[in-house]
Amino acid sequence: MLRIHFTAADLVRIRMTPAPDPLWEVCLSLHRLRAGQRRRTYAPWYRTARVRLHEEGLASRVRNLLLPLVPRSGYFPDFLTPAESAEGLEAGLRGIIAAAPDRVLEETRRLTVGGGPSWAARLGGREDRAHLVRTLRAYHDTVIAPHSEEIHALFEAERSIRARTLLDGGIDRLLRTPGGAQWKPPVLHLGYPVDRDLHLDGRGLRLIPSYFCWGSPVTLLDPELEPVLVYPLKHGEPQPTHGGQGPGEPLAALLGRTRAAVLRAAASRTGATTGELARFTGISDSSASQHATALRNAGLLVSHRHSASVLHTLTPLGSSLLTAGRPAGRVRGPIGAAVG
Repeated sequence: MLRIHFTAADLVRIRMTPAPDPLWEVCLSLHRLRAGQRRRTYAPWYRTARVRLHEEGLASRVRNLLLPLVPRSGYFPDFLTPAESAEGLEAGLRGIIAAAPDRVLEETRRLTVGGGPSWAARLGGREDRAHLVRTLRAYHDTVIAPHSEEIHALFEAERSIRARTLLDGGIDRLLRTPGGAQWKPPVLHLGYPVDRDLHLDGRGLRLIPSYFCWGSPVTLLDPELEPVLVYPLKHGEPQPTHGGQGPGEPLAALLGRTRAAVLRAAASRTGATTGELARFTGISDSSASQHATALRNAGLLVSHRHSASVLHTLTPLGSSLLTAGRPAGRVRGPIGAAVG
């Protein structure tokens, strides 16, 4: 059990990272790579990731360098997910390079005590860390970046849901949502592999929804670092196939005033429920639901249940399509395993 202790100052310093964190996604995707196809949600990603890693000649580097640094369970070094990663991949990689050698040595020593690789201590040297960074970048570009549109779509849907949760139920309800949390003021209780207390002491908490996080949330071990809580994004059901339709037919089905209006209605920063789509377009709830389904099947919307409603948000593709038809200056919608 993880117990996060809040003060009054911490409650006003809760925030959500503005975009998916690339290095958290890299590290947690390595867990999924180990798990193979046992998680149905990630099975398509796993299959394509293995193929791409072999095609790019990265399979052995991932197997021999990255996987040993991120074990199947338990601790992996905090310096692999620096706070700078919130600003993007390159900023995060610079943060790894800039990590203090003493800190890197301490964290890799903790890893080797738990059965990690003996060579990890060499990462205290800048040259070895530079090699690690090159491998991390190549791995991200090969197996994470090709899925960025889906990752961003689910991430933006999560931000919309959390924004509505905060507006509708305040901090109290917001803190009950990540990863099956139980909020017993002033302590947040979450399922965790080990028994641990994290005291925020006025520093606040940064929430990081993660595409590749599965099951329990994750946090940093070092209590002196910025407190973060990484928790699983909610994955929707796999998109239905389109039968005998050709590749252009789902998008062709979008042509028409009503579906364009539904798409515009979903462009709110907090998305739109089915009822709100209906009111915006002047159609029935059932008709709004049917149009939203067609847009979702075409990859333009993401839908998630929020309380008693279904919340619809734009995907990057939906936002791009909508923006392409607008005059300049109009407000935009939201955009943002073992290797054999």
